Amino acid sequence: MIEDHRAALDAAAAAPMLDQVRRWSAINSGSRNLDGLAAMAALLADAFAILPGEVRLIDAAPGETIDGRGQAQRLAFGRNLHVRVRPAAPVQLLLTGHMDTVFGIDHPFQALTDLEDGAILNGPGVADMKGGIALMLAALAALEASPAGGRIGYEVVINSDEEIGSPGSAVLITQAARGKLAALTYEPSALPDGTLAGARPGSGNFSIVISGRSAHAGRNPEDGRNAIVAAADLALRLARARRAGLSINPAKIDGGGPNNMVPDQAVLRVNLRPALPEDETMARRLIADLVRAVATEHDVAIHVHGGFGRPPKPIDEQAAKLFRLVEESAALLGRPIAHKPTGGVCDGNNIAACGVPVVDTMGARGGAIHSADEYLIVESLAERAQLSTLVMLRLASEGL
Repeated sequence: MIEDHRAALDAAAAAPMLDQVRRWSAINSGSRNLDGLAAMAALLADAFAILPGEVRLIDAAPGETIDGRGQAQRLAFGRNLHVRVRPAAPVQLLLTGHMDTVFGIDHPFQALTDLEDGAILNGPGVADMKGGIALMLAALAALEASPAGGRIGYEVVINSDEEIGSPGSAVLITQAARGKLAALTYEPSALPDGTLAGARPGSGNFSIVISGRSAHAGRNPEDGRNAIVAAADLALRLARARRAGLSINPAKIDGGGPNNMVPDQAVLRVNLRPALPEDETMARRLIADLVRAVATEHDVAIHVHGGFGRPPKPIDEQAAKLFRLVEESAALLGRPIAHKPTGGVCDGNNIAACGVPVVDTMGARGGAIHSADEYLIVESLAERAQLSTLVMLRLASEGL
């Protein structure tokens, strides 16, 4: 089987991936750096233009955020790259990635550093996921050079807001997932040895606005309704409600003012991660019940903003088949891998919720992502580009 695809595999490994990673990672494309994201999107559009399909930059859906005073503010996101090739081909795939990083424009981590005689590249976004985008493109270019490539049609979505939950691109991803046999997402491997992420929990981010009543802290505190105390009570109740299948992290309380005033406004930020759909249902009830109890006991008004943007991603039968195909392909290439559950979330959650099997850690090997120690194992670019190429060619000939 390997020899049947040798030319395509060699082409994937020979692509200029490292040069692309260096060029792309030198651009700060933090999720809120719209100028940097625009520059990155333009470079990606040029790079993906080597594919024989329609390449577009699509405006994101607008969003909103809750500020520290509890007010809703409009939020803009960067444009998203969308590529469509052979929509009438018998086998249809979806490939996704993200151009944004967690490193804002004012973050001190901005430079690339070669380590271990060039075997390791340290830099912002090198693994998560500019390395993944480079090897995705290498695999697609190799596919186009293969005689079997004509059987495969595909859509590519590279969004600008994955690191903040994909609020402006979720609809685009859902539309692109329709009718697809399978999906590959290019988050870095779960472990530096190449282990894939399997089942994932869901994730919900909430901004809970508490409105109390101000009063003088010395003269008439009993006339006030302390929003900070109510927010703290709600945070403690949520924290105590953690259980197997539901992680709850009260992360921040905004609000308050001078020491001599009873604070009348607070915003509690909290993240919940349900393991299964039924855990998400229970979490929704939990929030409603605790909000109602705290509002009554503290005589405050509470409004909940946000929701579950990432559904839980258990491994169903079709997903298990795709994992087997990917793991068998890795073994055929002489680099066996396995998969394991993880606590992280990504666009793979949303794709799986569309009923499309997805392996969402097809990207580079590396580690320490979301930190200034983030690194890319350079040899994994060729390894994983070949893996994607073989997986797609096998999907073309074998399906699931």
